Amino acid sequence: MTVKTIYSFAEGKAEWKELLGGKGANLAEMTRVGLPVPPGFTITTEACRRFFAEGERLPEQVARELREALDALQEQTGKVLGNPDAPLLLSVRSGAVHSMPGMMDTILNLGLNDDTVEGLAKQTGNPRFAYDCYRRLIQMFGNVVLGLDHFHFEQIMERHKQAAGLRLDTELSAKHLQAIIEEYQGFILEKSKRPFPQNPLEQLRQAVEAVFLSWNNARARVYRKIHRIPDDLGTAVNVQAMVFGNRGNDSGTGVAFTRNPATGEQKLYGEFLLNAQGEDVVAGIRTPRPIGELAESMPEVYEELMMFAKRLELHYKDMQDIEFTIEQGKLYILQTRNGKRTAQAAVKIAVDLVNENVITREEALTRIEPEMIERLLHRQFAELGERKPWVKGLPASPGAATGRIVFSADDAERWAKAGEAVILVRPETTPDDIHGILAAKGILTSRGGMTSHAAVVARGMGKACICGCEELRIDGKRKQVSAAGQTLHEGDRISIDGGTGMVYLGELPLIEPMLSAECEELLAWADEVRRLQVRTNADTPEDAKKARAFGAEGIGLCRTEHMFMDAGRLPVMQKMIMAETLAERKEALEELLPMQKEDFVGLFRAMEGLPVTIRLLDPPLHEFVPDLEELVVSQAKRESMGDMDPQQRKQQEQWIKKVRALSEANPMLGHRGCRLALTYPEIAEMQVEAIGLAAAECLSQGIRVQVEIMVPLVGHVNELKRLRQIIEGVLARYEAPNGSSIAFRVGTMIEVPRAALTADEIAAEADFFSFGTNDLTQMTFGYSRDDAEGKFLHAYVEEKILPENPFMVLDRDGVGKLIRWAAEQGRKTNPQLKLGICGEHGGEQKSIQFCHEVGLDYVSCSPYRVPLARLAAAQAEIARRSQ
Repeated sequence: MTVKTIYSFAEGKAEWKELLGGKGANLAEMTRVGLPVPPGFTITTEACRRFFAEGERLPEQVARELREALDALQEQTGKVLGNPDAPLLLSVRSGAVHSMPGMMDTILNLGLNDDTVEGLAKQTGNPRFAYDCYRRLIQMFGNVVLGLDHFHFEQIMERHKQAAGLRLDTELSAKHLQAIIEEYQGFILEKSKRPFPQNPLEQLRQAVEAVFLSWNNARARVYRKIHRIPDDLGTAVNVQAMVFGNRGNDSGTGVAFTRNPATGEQKLYGEFLLNAQGEDVVAGIRTPRPIGELAESMPEVYEELMMFAKRLELHYKDMQDIEFTIEQGKLYILQTRNGKRTAQAAVKIAVDLVNENVITREEALTRIEPEMIERLLHRQFAELGERKPWVKGLPASPGAATGRIVFSADDAERWAKAGEAVILVRPETTPDDIHGILAAKGILTSRGGMTSHAAVVARGMGKACICGCEELRIDGKRKQVSAAGQTLHEGDRISIDGGTGMVYLGELPLIEPMLSAECEELLAWADEVRRLQVRTNADTPEDAKKARAFGAEGIGLCRTEHMFMDAGRLPVMQKMIMAETLAERKEALEELLPMQKEDFVGLFRAMEGLPVTIRLLDPPLHEFVPDLEELVVSQAKRESMGDMDPQQRKQQEQWIKKVRALSEANPMLGHRGCRLALTYPEIAEMQVEAIGLAAAECLSQGIRVQVEIMVPLVGHVNELKRLRQIIEGVLARYEAPNGSSIAFRVGTMIEVPRAALTADEIAAEADFFSFGTNDLTQMTFGYSRDDAEGKFLHAYVEEKILPENPFMVLDRDGVGKLIRWAAEQGRKTNPQLKLGICGEHGGEQKSIQFCHEVGLDYVSCSPYRVPLARLAAAQAEIARRSQ
């Protein structure tokens, strides 16, 4: 049986989103419930996939159904494509399954040619309107179908405006527009070697194919990669009878959100333009007016729009992004979709909808992407004091950002790769700028509104953005921007506040944010649902306090080596490493002991009553000493200058000798972790003694302490067995105030594949396992992380050799199997075995889902990912319940 590839809006259903795309499914649903939707039909995603499968040619079945669907639409409207007496004009728009605003192509006013434009002028009595529509069609067709840069068309129009002494597009007369059309057509013929097609059926065929092809344009591919949208879904195409917002000042077009997409406030939010088509609003060509002003110019239309907005939000149970057109006083709804929003707005809207009894708590929890919670932690400026803003624009996406000015997306990407923080400054952004928006810390435009491309994309990425800053005079060629008597050049620093629209000269200090009340409420709901505990990776009391404020339930990893990198401690650490005898080494360790003790006291205080997992020294000793090449070069320079006495030479030679002795061919697989502790047990003894002293001191002050000591890099049970004996022997010397021994757990980090495979044996000596997935991933794949990510992993993901970077998203099929095996076998030996994860995967949504599935007890992540992990853990449990 042959499956249809085209459905009229009246035939479609909301549940057919995978087939009709999000826009097509919503158009069908709005048609079904009786909203004023211009009629049309949807060419399915299946047709798109077949188009690519057949060598980027429209399949015969699709071409046949397209003619049939067009006949039905002509009968429904009483208009005919290509008939000058009653011309049917069409919009041809993309409509992917997942919303991709601005990433694919659109063509409006399709069906106009040299004959039908005159018919439209006669029918409407408005020649200027007719020729304006024709001008728009030729420009969009030339850009989308023929691949000619829209900049050239804009140059032609700008030249005609200047010659006529006009400033706005709307001031061009019908005669002006006819001259522009003639030049447009000549330009197309010159550049593409073929004339603009006069046959409307040919226009339609080429337009549909062009929209299909736009699924694979560069900006769409980048957007899919950022948002993890599969490449094989394809896009639907929606063909719809045109309604016209550019028929005069009783017509217009706009975008309305049922709630504020930046803050979540329950108030109609958006923008509109009179005498304009929809592309004028979203492309930022003209700066639109706030939606509230529509109540003054067209009060009845505004009330009707408010009614439809409320109706749509209740129907879809979410904030809606509505595109509308007003044609001579009549309102049409062209599209609705769940609106893109900032993280702050997403959380507020979800919580408010629960409190309004529209959705349940569990629905609210599943609607928030965990990464949104991380974005909520937008940095803000410290107190501005007397500092005045340079200029002000529209607050399009909240957050503060500071950086160097760049004027192109390519430069933003290049500078960011070189380590510079940049602010992308543009007249307006287009979908082709997405790579620059991704690279920049913030975006500033002189045109466009809060529903322009820059605003929508920035909000989706959590980037600070200011739009419509009309005071700016941007000269992209000279790479400079001027306003308020000040000219800045590429590389100059500015600071922007996307929440207020203020732009400041120079670099302003930033402060860390706090979670909103709505976010705290949402996370409290998550805590009621989740089974996994969430701990933090923290090495300082400051990090521990911050993590606890974000809801951490203990420390899952304290990397003690970070404590020795302090400038005041490194010389003592180096003294210990340089020691030639045990006595010398112990002398240096005695100096380090009180420092370590104070470290642990701070952590125990910050995490009072919660578990603190302290990993014994992990890295090889060479990481604490100068680079060998630097030492040799330094010695050669000083000797050549005669700047070295015999004592200094001897000391330098000792350093070089020691560093050479510590050098290893592969240090990450060498003398580190438990191997170092077994070779130099006095180092481990000092650290355990510091733990014992700190615990005893805190307990004497009434501070509850839960001590967990983690042995790194165990590959054989005997390594853990021997070190456990050392740990127990040292801690036996310390008592709690009541005379009882200090309670503690000893466990290991499972980061060597052999440890995972022999987990049943190792569990006999362990109270807990913590999976160190960073090293476990390196050793399982045989990748050096730094080399792999710098040299080939990016290409592997691009070429689909690997589905994702395994250092970012846990590899279920390889590393995951080791974790699952170790968890099962470890608990067979020791049913009370505590299981956790402390690699960077502990703060990543998909990896947390896996940890939940295999029955781990907790995940541990960086402080700023704790809120994300709390939500992701709740979503994992909700997903389990729904199975």
